Amino acid sequence: MARETSCLTRITAGVAIGGALGGAVGAVYGTYEAVRFRVPGLMKIRYIGQTTLGSAAIFGLFLGAGSLIHCGK
Repeated sequence: MARETSCLTRITAGVAIGGALGGAVGAVYGTYEAVRFRVPGLMKIRYIGQTTLGSAAIFGLFLGAGSLIHCGK
């Protein structure tokens, strides 16, 4: 039972770290793209938010999956 709890903790930590890292990268990239493509007005906030959340979800998913695979060894 302790091994399962440890594995679940590792996966959760992987998802959290991946989400945080992906959110940071997505915010920087979204801001750059919004300025580069001259997104008008308040649409910049929506564009940056979508990029941030999408990037956080993808990074979190992959880091969580990597933790799951690594935990099975």
